[in-house]
Amino acid sequence: MAFHLGVLRWLAENKALEQVSHISTVSGGSLILGLILQETSLQWPTSQVFQELVMPTLRQKLCSRSLMNDAISQLRHPSNWRFLLSRANLVAMALRESWQVSGTLADLPVTPEWSINGTTAETGKRFRFKQKDLGDYVLGYASSSHFPLANALAVSAAFPGGIGPLVIDASSYEWHKRPWNEPPEQAKPVTPLYPKLHLYDGGVYDNLGLEPFFDAGKGQVKGNLPSEVALVVSDAGAPLAQGFSLGALNPWRMKRVNDIMSDQARALRVRTFVAYLLKGVNRGAYLYIGEPISEMRPCPSALFSANFPTTLKRLSESEFDRLVEHGYQVTSKYQREFGIILN
Repeated sequence: MAFHLGVLRWLAENKALEQVSHISTVSGGSLILGLILQETSLQWPTSQVFQELVMPTLRQKLCSRSLMNDAISQLRHPSNWRFLLSRANLVAMALRESWQVSGTLADLPVTPEWSINGTTAETGKRFRFKQKDLGDYVLGYASSSHFPLANALAVSAAFPGGIGPLVIDASSYEWHKRPWNEPPEQAKPVTPLYPKLHLYDGGVYDNLGLEPFFDAGKGQVKGNLPSEVALVVSDAGAPLAQGFSLGALNPWRMKRVNDIMSDQARALRVRTFVAYLLKGVNRGAYLYIGEPISEMRPCPSALFSANFPTTLKRLSESEFDRLVEHGYQVTSKYQREFGIILN
């Protein structure tokens, strides 16, 4: 979350937030964008508002509150014990009660168009929340007019083996589905395939959040975007740890295997996107949290940031400042070397 704030701070200082037309997020990117919009009455901030209001306010909040503790505190109510295995529901409650994330998806701004990405456990597909609808292409789509923004954001904290999924009652929504590549008016009512849906973080399916905008198979921008668009990817994914010292009976061996598979899937997406960037000019940028910003090897800033634990705990002010500064410097370095973030 803090690394992404550093990227946004650089864009704001260069008066570029006004140029943002589409956003796609997973994991901490969804959470931080939701908190940004909460501070600006669910309106996309101007560059000036971001610098003068959003940055100092979020620094104060992220360094004084723990979303994890706020979520755990929801268990003081016995009625919430049913969410022990689907703790993303507790995160949603904490976002509403302690972080004042109110409103529904319908309250989101029309511009920029925002896709909050999850992963449907039942179908294995990208489940996305948008201002008008929610769903995936196997299930179909339903109106999002009454779906709480806090619940959509909580999906980004739902990771297998960790917090657990967000569970929603599919039968309480009216679903519609249309044939592939047909216009929306061709959508017809369908019966929910499953009575309940278990939604995990969108990073399980696509850690970069590129799916709505970029066709990895064709290596090109999808047709729903302007041809001149520049895709800027802020990647705060942790690098795969090196080494293997787990005993034969250690249950974490399977997690290691899953981590390797996930790392390879992400690497393939990164390579495809970088290849796209290198084939032309002004196509965008790939901003990685592990990118060194100094000649020193290893770079202390990159090492600190890339290996910083991914949690929902409170940050110290020094931790927050270092992570934000690294995001800012990575973006600045990319612009100096390639000059293609800003035309």
